[in-house]
Amino acid sequence: MRNAFVLDWLFSFSFCLIVLLASGDPASAQDVQGTYGNDVKTIERVLRKQQEAWNRHDLEGFMAGYWNSTELTFFSGSKEHNGWQATMDRYLTVYGSPGHEMGQLEFSGLRVEVLSQDSAFVRGSWKLTMSHGKPPQGLFTLVLRKLPEGWKIVHDHTSAAE
Repeated sequence: MRNAFVLDWLFSFSFCLIVLLASGDPASAQDVQGTYGNDVKTIERVLRKQQEAWNRHDLEGFMAGYWNSTELTFFSGSKEHNGWQATMDRYLTVYGSPGHEMGQLEFSGLRVEVLSQDSAFVRGSWKLTMSHGKPPQGLFTLVLRKLPEGWKIVHDHTSAAE
């Protein structure tokens, strides 16, 4: 009977040790107050700067939050735009050309999840207040990377409410 107890205890201890080792060093995990918490605030600041630039009708300033690379991806509706310039051209066509209005942009419900020291995932809502009536609005999902020039959006998937 005692041997069965010792074997059960040894099995339980071994299982817990394996789980602990597989999950990584708990002391190295970052909490909201640690380094990752600072990254969350920095990422939120990137998005707020984008919002402010948009509301000044400064598309170049807005696009500063995106990775200036041909590898940037932007999904909107059923269209995919590849590269910073294609994304900028899309914004210019939809909002910056004559007869189009940019409106006032508001981000809300931001949920930033830092995945590692150089990658993050952001979800949120957007809304444009326009002078002509019903405001367009929708959801977005962003992937950001920490690059030498700072946190930049490398993938944007934006949808409009129907």
